[in-house]
Amino acid sequence: MKKWILGMAVLMAAMVAQAESKVAVVDMQKAIQSTSAGKKAKADLESDFNKKKKELEKKEADLKKMGEELEKKKSVLSEEALGKKQTEFQEEMLKYREVVGKSQSEIQKKEMELTAPILEKMKKVIAKLAKEKGYSLVLENSQAILFSAAENDLTDDVIKAYEKEK
Repeated sequence: MKKWILGMAVLMAAMVAQAESKVAVVDMQKAIQSTSAGKKAKADLESDFNKKKKELEKKEADLKKMGEELEKKKSVLSEEALGKKQTEFQEEMLKYREVVGKSQSEIQKKEMELTAPILEKMKKVIAKLAKEKGYSLVLENSQAILFSAAENDLTDDVIKAYEKEK
């Protein structure tokens, strides 16, 4: 809700400002993903993600097998032995969930590490491009922006300028 209100406030400010100045939009996600640095970061992330996914799939298969074995032996095990096996299974499930959570956190952290320098450089490129083209306000093209004329979209220009900045 706060994000929506903030978006509307920015949009209204942009409308007021547009009467006096030029406003542009940039699709940051598209811009980042379209640069060579963004593509490399995405490939690195996918590589890390796929490694972690394989590890997690193996652990998940092991847990499934353990659960199936527990179910099969349920009728022949004593109550004490069954309780012990169930406890072991639950502990393994908790470990698995912790590993999944840790993996997700690591991937998110890596994504931030890889994209932060790209984003920082992109902001500088956008500021330079906006000054050159006479824009006084540049907004991120997000869900809060309901309409923007195509000529006010700087995304492709930002991508080209970013690649030239190397």
